[in-house]
Amino acid sequence: MMGGATARVPAKINLHLGVGPLREDGYHELSTVFCAVSLYDDVTVRAADELAITVTGESSGEVPADPTNLAARGVLAVAEYAGRSETNVAIEIAKQIPVAGGMAGGSADAAGAMLAAARLWRVDLERETLMDLAAGLGSDVPFALLGGAALGTNRGEKLLPVLQRGELYWVMVVAKTGLSTPAVYHELDRLRAGRGETVPAPERPDELMVALASGDVHAVAPLLHNDLQPAALSLQPLLRRTLRAGKEAGALAGIVSGSGPTCAFLCADADAAIAVAAELSGLGVAKAVRTARGPVPGARLIPAHG
Repeated sequence: MMGGATARVPAKINLHLGVGPLREDGYHELSTVFCAVSLYDDVTVRAADELAITVTGESSGEVPADPTNLAARGVLAVAEYAGRSETNVAIEIAKQIPVAGGMAGGSADAAGAMLAAARLWRVDLERETLMDLAAGLGSDVPFALLGGAALGTNRGEKLLPVLQRGELYWVMVVAKTGLSTPAVYHELDRLRAGRGETVPAPERPDELMVALASGDVHAVAPLLHNDLQPAALSLQPLLRRTLRAGKEAGALAGIVSGSGPTCAFLCADADAAIAVAAELSGLGVAKAVRTARGPVPGARLIPAHG
């Protein structure tokens, strides 16, 4: 039996997030463009006497260390597929992705745990099977496996790779308190109902995908869009100040990442990102400020820790 297996998994930013009406299954119809960025969680799975989860890194105390953790559910999904009754493993998660930050950290951990468990137990998983298992765990888990840039439809789990030329450079401003994804969607529904809106199906962001293919960051910047942003701002009004500060610091554009409350600022190049990050770090508007680039590859195995 191998001592352990480790997978490294990236965070994501939604460059476009169009949210349609609430469906009968409780999800919303989505049309989104994902970009995987260079903030990573490392997930290690080892043989153990009982199921145990250890989380280290920023805000690790906010992550459940019990079987409700998405990483544990990822391991159990692989075990069930492989017909394994023995699922005692130690799962070690080293976090760099913000917790409850709208960057799919939990989904990344699930994707990493699936890859690591499959390697540990020598389970031969076809890519398509792995993606199907991932979709059963959550809407963002398949993209954490795929990485790069992709168009997500249905509830975000149906993916089509998107051509993105060059790299985009980001500054991620992590808010001092997190936001619950379900709470943000509920707030969006409440705001829409209050306005008496008929919510149309989300449109495909073709203009953004053309801009990404061109490699022109100045064409991409004005096309960043997030239907969840008004709901996130309603729940955390201080985010307005953060978004304004990022633009004033020199970012080309700023957006709430996914369900928030992390704010993502697109910068002209790597040097501009460093300058914007330095400016924002001095303002005290956030718990942490990070630079990142994308697109980067999805979940991949790396030499096991320890």
